[in-house]
Amino acid sequence: QLQLAESGGGLVQPGESLRLSCAASGFTLDNFAIGWFRQAPGKEREGVSCISKSDDMPYYSDSVKGRFTISRDNAKNTVYLQMNSLKPEDTAVYYCAAGDSTVNLWAWGQGTQVTVSS
Repeated sequence: QLQLAESGGGLVQPGESLRLSCAASGFTLDNFAIGWFRQAPGKEREGVSCISKSDDMPYYSDSVKGRFTISRDNAKNTVYLQMNSLKPEDTAVYYCAAGDSTVNLWAWGQGTQVTVSS
């Protein structure tokens, strides 16, 4: 059974950092494209970052560019989203997804809550 499990969310103050993890089971992440998405209350789901199978040219949305970094650790079968200089507008449930390409992500995690508040 293919599963993704996010962790690492929490409550932080503006300017602080968090690292989200997305651990895979039932398949090997290095064979798949990965994406991170988020959804804030009352808003549509937003693509935050994604990386192809070959890990070239990761994508970042304008709202997180320069602050967030996507990476993968194949030995741990885990993908990370390092989030620095967090802002209140980054508050959302964050999801990871995997698939054959960055436009065909079909395995989703359950999400992890990130709250940025003073």
